[in-house]
Amino acid sequence: MENFFEVNFWEMILRTTLSFIVLLFLARLLGKKQLSQLTYFHYITGITIGSTAAQVASVEETPFIDGMISLIWWVILTIIASMVALKSSKLRNIVDGSPTVIIKNGELSVQAMKTSKLHMDDLLMMLREQSVFSIQDVHYAILETNGQLSILKKPAEQSSTKQDVKADVSIPPHIPIEVIADGHIVWNTMEEMNLTEDLLMKKLKKKNIENIEEVFYAQLQPNGSLYICTREENKASQNDKSE
Repeated sequence: MENFFEVNFWEMILRTTLSFIVLLFLARLLGKKQLSQLTYFHYITGITIGSTAAQVASVEETPFIDGMISLIWWVILTIIASMVALKSSKLRNIVDGSPTVIIKNGELSVQAMKTSKLHMDDLLMMLREQSVFSIQDVHYAILETNGQLSILKKPAEQSSTKQDVKADVSIPPHIPIEVIADGHIVWNTMEEMNLTEDLLMKKLKKKNIENIEEVFYAQLQPNGSLYICTREENKASQNDKSE
């Protein structure tokens, strides 16, 4: 009996480990679209792949090789469908669906809501999530294939832009990017920004910081300045919370 449990235990450990590795590899193979654009197709695919992997890992009666073949073939079919969808708009509509115009020229389409099985409460909630509390403020509203609602407000309700107030509209050279994290220089960012350690130290010394280890986090801004959070500031904030 002890040998039986011992063999069964190590078999489950091995099956789970191999399933984890294969699932991780296949998830990387599928790419970020599985997460960023969760359409019905990708939702079903994700559930099926996860369920198959769990079945292979936990159910002893399921042949391991058969389960792996099923899992890998499902991923291959998903990749093939995605590749074909890139070439064919018709198949893309079948696989991913197509966006639905819910509000057009300020008019609510009841038929579009019925087709999308969208309740009025759901629509109002989705509008509120984008800080819109009245349908009459909306010029266009489109229900995307991933279930998100994209809206275009009426001109009178749109926020003013920098061009409207004649502010600086030049394109920044880069996004804010970290150069120090937890007291250590982030070298790959430094190389990307052509920033040397000497230049970084000069910027720190202007803030009366002599040692990089004093810095908890530092971020290089588009205008060349540094946002700096020192360890002392971090400790002080923690002490304030504890008090």
